[in-house]
Amino acid sequence: MKALIVGAGIGGLTTALFLHRAGIEVEIFERADAVRELGVGINMLPHAVGLLAELGLMDALDAAGIRTRELIYANRFGQIVWRELRGIEGGHAVPQFSIHRGRLLGLIHQAVMDRLGREVIRTGCSLTGFEQDGSKVTAFLSETGKALRASGNLLIGADGIHSTVRAKLYPGEGPPIWNGVMLWRGATRWPTWQDGRTMAIAGGNHAKFIFYPIESDPNDPGMRLTNWAVMARLHEAEDRKLPLGDWSRPGNLDEVLPFVRDRFHLDYVDPAKIIRATGAFHEYPNCDREPLLRWSFGRVTLLGDAAHPMYPVGSNGASQAILDARSLAEHLQTHGSVEAALSAYDGERRPATAEIVHANRKGGPEGVIDLVESRAPDRFDDVEAVASYEERQRIVRGYASLAGFAADGESERRRHNNRKLEP
Repeated sequence: MKALIVGAGIGGLTTALFLHRAGIEVEIFERADAVRELGVGINMLPHAVGLLAELGLMDALDAAGIRTRELIYANRFGQIVWRELRGIEGGHAVPQFSIHRGRLLGLIHQAVMDRLGREVIRTGCSLTGFEQDGSKVTAFLSETGKALRASGNLLIGADGIHSTVRAKLYPGEGPPIWNGVMLWRGATRWPTWQDGRTMAIAGGNHAKFIFYPIESDPNDPGMRLTNWAVMARLHEAEDRKLPLGDWSRPGNLDEVLPFVRDRFHLDYVDPAKIIRATGAFHEYPNCDREPLLRWSFGRVTLLGDAAHPMYPVGSNGASQAILDARSLAEHLQTHGSVEAALSAYDGERRPATAEIVHANRKGGPEGVIDLVESRAPDRFDDVEAVASYEERQRIVRGYASLAGFAADGESERRRHNNRKLEP
């Protein structure tokens, strides 16, 4: 069996590793002229980390990222709304990792080259169309203006939010959907906070500020490469015509600073100060697509952002793509035909990810600080009087269960109080 994979991102490359482990030949086509280690920080949740560990990548993850120990949700004054241990400390068998997206892509890419050979990835190669018959799929490609063909037993569209495969399957779908919220993201070296393994998300409906370390410095333990993000709704959103689904657009200080200056009062970081210290950073319109009624058509299917692009809340995008990869490989191993395997994969993963897409539109687990801010827009004396523990738990832990990373048997009752975060 041979699989043609369109897209050499995290989802596509992880799929290649799982298919290779299953004894399936792979050829990967990437429209960019190289696989580049771009981006800033992301979080890999334990259910996805466990699958990467199955592929023998745990040592590489430890070398590249940070094992996240605790997550704290707070209001814009740093008063704690919810806090919980994560990863192994939170009851999982494996860690949660905060990591630079480029480093993560790089280590998966290296594993593909080491195990499958460099020749399996063809860069600068764009899909223009495909056709299938009873036994194979033929992909039509363009490589620096030259028309090419490739044949296999199945075709996997792992080519992102602007998926050509998806566009061929759903030609009338149109562009991604923007909700008017902008996400600004950057990373810079910054003094280590607490144990150097803590993630904090502060704010609420007006604006959120996200802060977490993604890489240690062996020569200076007092510093971390630290990721920050600001998420806020633009008032002029209806009038702005932005290219959607582009992670590399440069951000503008004059646009982001008004959302944090004089609004956030956090003991552990001044958002305006870390943003100014970063230099170049990026903006990303918070967009997704409507969940589909079907991913798989005969010998063709979708995976990752091509299948289920979602708002970047809840640390779930890349993690869900890795879950897709493992599921697809398993079904190809256990079903008698490619068509049956892709249908079973579709039936398992599509409904689950559709729920997450809808949950992320409502704020995901970060809805807990939205709720508190809506009821107590300024400081509070007792968070329990604003929203009960059970109400907050339903939001945060309910999302973990929905997304598939709730730890069995973990103690739900953690430290919750209204004191400010320690500097």
